[in-house]
Amino acid sequence: MVSVADELPPLPSSVTELMHEGTTYYIIGTAHVSKQSVDDVRAVIDRVKPDVVCVELDKVRHEALTKDSAFRDLDVFKVVREGRTLYLLAHLALASYQRRIGASLGVKPGAELLAAVKVAEERGIPVELIDRDINITLKRTWKNLGLWKRSMLLSSLIVGFEEDDDEDEDDEAEGMTAKTVEDLKEPKALSEMLQELGRAVPQIKKPLIDERDQYLATKTLAAGQAIARGPGRPGEPERKVVVSVVGAAHVPGMKENWGKPADLAELDKLPPPGLLWTILKWAVPILFIVGLFYFWQQSDETSLVDMMLKWILPTSIGAGGLTLLAGGSIVSVLTAIVVAPIAAIHPLLGTGMVVGVVEAWRRRPTVIDCEQLPDDIQTWKGFWKNKVTRILLIAVASGIGTAVGFWVGVTYVFTG
Repeated sequence: MVSVADELPPLPSSVTELMHEGTTYYIIGTAHVSKQSVDDVRAVIDRVKPDVVCVELDKVRHEALTKDSAFRDLDVFKVVREGRTLYLLAHLALASYQRRIGASLGVKPGAELLAAVKVAEERGIPVELIDRDINITLKRTWKNLGLWKRSMLLSSLIVGFEEDDDEDEDDEAEGMTAKTVEDLKEPKALSEMLQELGRAVPQIKKPLIDERDQYLATKTLAAGQAIARGPGRPGEPERKVVVSVVGAAHVPGMKENWGKPADLAELDKLPPPGLLWTILKWAVPILFIVGLFYFWQQSDETSLVDMMLKWILPTSIGAGGLTLLAGGSIVSVLTAIVVAPIAAIHPLLGTGMVVGVVEAWRRRPTVIDCEQLPDDIQTWKGFWKNKVTRILLIAVASGIGTAVGFWVGVTYVFTG
């Protein structure tokens, strides 16, 4: 008997065909800034006429692509209060990088996922969102990174901002071409890239790639098992067909995990605070206070007030100074000066949290500010002018100033 696959033109090279319990799965490995990937998605869906289309999206990213509401609904007050300032800055910097690459190639990031959703809806095909919640993924990734690697990652992303003049855009477009993107989808290039990522930053690869490979494979299989068995073509047995659209980097991992259902509840768990970090968060201020009083009692020349001022002044000056350099208002600078010494020895209070809320209250970002974020974050000028990103920068700066000033003060107390 001649199969359906034999009657039709060959599949694009980006497609991997897998079987499981009588269901055929077509995994399309894409690049999120590739026009060719958009064309492949449309061609494959029309060719194999699947019973369901799976896409590498969660609810948040799906709404961002289809409703363009990712930034419009951003609550900067909530972000600052929950201490997610650095996390959001890293997310914005990464989004900026992806948008700049997409702009140089004339493709909107995620266009192939959006095409899959639209084509499926036009054909009356159900769509399944098979990716893990982006917030859980980023939190698990962030949790895996130490303070130093977080700082290095954030700084390397932010350094990528460029002023949007014609020369910069031409240089960027010249450096990243459509062919470059397509070459990265080749199995050999993917394997080398993933191996290098695993060697360089295994803390990132595990939650960002490996865990999601398991998640995507499990959800894709579940989508195939959930659909009702439909009739095949005349003269052919009944068949079920699933198309799954995912980033090319996930295809090797999905093949490796194929037929091995993962514990999704475990992969969806938010990581608890590390025991060592929790101990240090409380131990450092307690030891400092104990040491402060001990050195005061051992000293016949320095009063307690003088010793207190030795660390309070550097802490306040550091916090207030960096808040001012970041463009904070006078109210925010004064807040940083007052709050920093308390926050430095209070495990549950952060200078950035308080200063960020004060600055957000003063600047009060509008809906327009949030809507302009995708464009503003692509240049330093826009990043600096947008009220949302300025608030985040000021909050981070005040926290860094507090930490630096505190340790300068501690050194001065115990060695001066």
